[in-house]
Amino acid sequence: MAKVGIFFGTDTGSTRKMAKLIQKQLGDEIADKPKNINRVDVEEFTSYECLILGTPTLGQGQLPGLSVDCQEESWEEFLPNFSDMDLTGKKVALYGLGDQVSYSNEFVDALGELYDYVANCGAEMVGFWPTEGYEFNASNAVDGDDFVGLVLDKDNQASLTEQRIAGWVEQISAEMNL
Repeated sequence: MAKVGIFFGTDTGSTRKMAKLIQKQLGDEIADKPKNINRVDVEEFTSYECLILGTPTLGQGQLPGLSVDCQEESWEEFLPNFSDMDLTGKKVALYGLGDQVSYSNEFVDALGELYDYVANCGAEMVGFWPTEGYEFNASNAVDGDDFVGLVLDKDNQASLTEQRIAGWVEQISAEMNL
């Protein structure tokens, strides 16, 4: 089994596409094929040494799920599992998609919400990403001068996506000892 599990929530498929790019950069021997969070159970989720979790931010800063009119269950429905989960000893990196122009007051807020749930389970959080190069008013995903994970804005900065993923994968590979 690969060392890294990649799980994502999605509505339109963009977060899944980013998960595939991240997995391709890491390679099949290090990371398993990405899986939609609505297709896994806690046992599979916790079976990896390292996790990469991805989410878009929907509506007014929410995680994807049925309450924000997603077609399928997603992170919102998986969240209750975190209340009894122990991620002590696991390294976890997050990535999030958002639109810094249209949603500048809640830019990638869902990433911050997911971070809180995972960090509260004892995980070692890695993969923080600089806020430099982004223009937004507010974000719950900011800790100091960094985002709590990689931030991708396919709407306004699509040309930077591959470069950001490559740099982040290199960074987390070192932080996760891959």
